[in-house]
This record gives sequence, structure tokens and C-alpha cells, in this order.
Amino acid sequence: MATTSPQPKNIVIVGGGIIGSTTAYFLSHDGNFDREKDSITLLEASEIAGGASGKAGGLLALWAYPKCIVPLSYGLHKELADKHNGSERWGYRALHCGQIEATGQPKANSNPAKSLNSVSLQKRSAKATALLRAANVPRDLDWITPESITAYESMGDPQTTAQVHPYQFTTSMAALSEEKGVKIVYGMATKIKQEAGAVTGVSFKPKDSSEEQELQADTVIITAGPWTRSIWPSAPIEALRAHSVVITPSRPVSAYALFTAIDVPKGSKRRETVTPEIYARPNNSIYACGEGDTLVPLPSTTVDVKVDLARCQDIVDQVGSISEELRDGEVTARQACYLPNVAGRGGGPLVGETGVKGLLMGAGHTCWGIQNAPATGKLLSEMVWDGRAVSADIRSLDPRNFM
Repeated sequence: MATTSPQPKNIVIVGGGIIGSTTAYFLSHDGNFDREKDSITLLEASEIAGGASGKAGGLLALWAYPKCIVPLSYGLHKELADKHNGSERWGYRALHCGQIEATGQPKANSNPAKSLNSVSLQKRSAKATALLRAANVPRDLDWITPESITAYESMGDPQTTAQVHPYQFTTSMAALSEEKGVKIVYGMATKIKQEAGAVTGVSFKPKDSSEEQELQADTVIITAGPWTRSIWPSAPIEALRAHSVVITPSRPVSAYALFTAIDVPKGSKRRETVTPEIYARPNNSIYACGEGDTLVPLPSTTVDVKVDLARCQDIVDQVGSISEELRDGEVTARQACYLPNVAGRGGGPLVGETGVKGLLMGAGHTCWGIQNAPATGKLLSEMVWDGRAVSADIRSLDPRNFM
């Protein structure tokens, strides 16, 4: 009995961040993909990983949310790292995670004139060691000033917590997709084309041209992060700006991700509590980020994001107030990006069909986009090739529930 071969698929992914790049990876590595007859195009407005996907912290955790996809995604991170040498290629490693309450030391205690060539031996006195033990601080977390810590609580260990370098991971996913036949096109998507309730393509303006063009498609997947609403206005996605810095510490430090609550001076008689997050990376760098803001509207592309240097300096001062290694380190990056949040829901993301035939969405991942990207990409790939999500029950993430 003769069988009818499947019709060729023309797939366009809108957005070259972490979600779009991992979606391209899983689509192109699926056994159903035939690069001789099917096409997968990744349409990116400016650059791969130009936004939050390149400027996030990169924390992975089994205790993240939403629970319906976290275990799948955490496991896929390990599988991808094992398969593609992720420890070397994108800094994948397991690590400890803890929450610290501390009292920041005044800036006057710092020594900005200290020679960059001097290296502290970091020998802790018996008194300092006793302070660490009293606060239940792990012995190897010796790059936080003992006198500053008032409490420490473990949040995760190497069995439940890991990390990647977001920029390296995202660009690697895109490169591995290209090797399998994915075509990356640079241009700003302007409209999802549809006819009779089904998608037919995507209109876009090429990066170096003002003349609008069109990519024909029977499947379109929107993975545009905070820019999702610009291409699909009914999507309840809001943008939150976040600042971060990268510091090369004055000496190598142990592998910890820290959530902090630091009591710092504010004026002559006042104090306030700030909550920067601090992630040690395997390339002898420290990533630190502060609280978000909505002061500046979302710009047209990632290259137009404005950085508030004062906010970056606040982060430097805050983390330096509890660590000599950070206070005496070198700041190598001051940056900002926008995170995509699901409006009025307090969580995210939206993953699945939209009600228009052939149009799918993976957006609104908040601060857990790096963590949940592999699961999102795999599940969207399953929807395309198998007609449904197989690896996890994601009915609670269905975009049609919110649009």
C-alpha cells in the first residue's frame, strides 16, 4: 500500500534569543526534519543573544518555576552539555546556591588606590572563621567578608543547581542549528501574514535595507521575548529593564550563586536593604544584577537599549560592600536588558498554540528564560513535528488561556 509523504514544512522562528535559538536547535535535530525538503529560518532583528539572552545571569535550578517544565529543562541542559562539551563551550557547571543577609561596609573602608598587581592571601583570622561558622556559612565561601554576614541559608547544591554563560550558550545553540541546516536571517519582523485563519508568512525589514520583504511559512513561532507584543499585539507580554555588571575579582573565587539582602548606608543616618544577585562564573568572573525598573520604555531593538551607569555603579558598590574580592576587582561590563513578563499573571511563560493555525508562541519567561529554554524549544518542536507536546503537560501555559 502506497504511503503519502509528508508535505514539506516552511518554518520561521521570530526572535534569535535563547528561546528562538533552542527552538531552532530542537527543530533541526529532530528526526523528522529533512533539510532537503523542509526549511527552518531564524529571523532576528539585530544579533543573536543581543538582549537578555546574552546579559542574564545563567542560573539553572530544579527549584525554579513553572514546575511543569523545570525538571525537563534542567535535565536537557545536562544532556546538551554532555553532548556538545558544554562545560568548555558555554561554561556549564553545577554549583552551590545560598541566600545571604549582610550588613554592607561603608565605602570609606575600600582602598581604590590598591595596586592591581597586589594579591591578597585571603588568610582568615580565627575570629573571622568563627564568624563564618556562627552564620552557618560554608567553609569555601571565603570571598564574602565574614564581619558583614548576619545569616546564611542554603537554597541549592550541585545536585539541584547549575549555571551556563548565557551568551555562549545561546550563540552555541544558534551555531549548532546552522550546522543542521537552519538559515539565520537578520531583519525586523513587521507582520505575521495569514489567510483563512492560517499563517502564510512573515513580513520583515532586512537589517541593512528599508525595503520590506516576506518569508513564506506554514509554521511561525514567535520567540521575541519582550518584543512579542510588537509582532502580535494581543500577547500579554510586558517588558522590565534590568541592569547588571561583570567583575573580574581580585582572586579566583569558589562556585556559588548568591541571593542577597544587604543593609547599606543611605545618607548620614538612614539605611536601606538592597538585594543584588551574585553569580560566580568558571571563567574567573562575577556576574551581579540589581532590581528591575520600568523607567525607560522598550526600544525598537536590543542595540537601542539604554544603560543607566549610575544604576550599574550602585550594583558595584553594593556587592563590593560585602566582598573585598569584588570591591578590589575590575568591572569589565556595565549593561542593561529587558525581561519579558506575562502581564497580570505574576509568572510565565506562554508556550503553545495561539488559535491561528500554524502560529505558535514561546514568550514571557521572566528571569528563568535561560533555565527553561531547552524545555520550551523541545516542546515547541514536538508540537510542530508530532502535533502535540509529548515531554511535559503544559496545558497551564497555553497562550490561548491569556489572549
